[in-house]
Amino acid sequence: MVEYRDDRDLPPGEVVALYRANGWSAADKPAELLAALTGSHSLVTAWSGGRLVGLGNAISDGHLVVYYPHLLVLPEWQGRGVGGQLMRRLMARYAGFHMQMLTADGRAVEFYRRLGFARAGQTEPMWVYAGTDH
Repeated sequence: MVEYRDDRDLPPGEVVALYRANGWSAADKPAELLAALTGSHSLVTAWSGGRLVGLGNAISDGHLVVYYPHLLVLPEWQGRGVGGQLMRRLMARYAGFHMQMLTADGRAVEFYRRLGFARAGQTEPMWVYAGTDH
């Protein structure tokens, strides 16, 4: 059973473990990562037996645009609907916004397509980035 929460009570060790399990370089900056997550416009977490199994966040102007930068689920929990539920909960908060956007790569592209996302015209993702791949 999975419990979904909207609070900002994040155990640092579990957050870092979740990011490391997914190979995200943000795990190398735990203080900044926790500050970013707790400072997000929205944050949804997934828990099983008191263990953090997934999270997603949103950055938004609160009126027109929302960007979903992070969606992570522990590898052993992937494919069980946790990521989809996290995204549906976030997207419901921003229903009616002019633009909901994210960057998807690899096998995540098809996952986001199933949730209604499509390539943004002829745009090309660009960044100034201090991480590795995530």
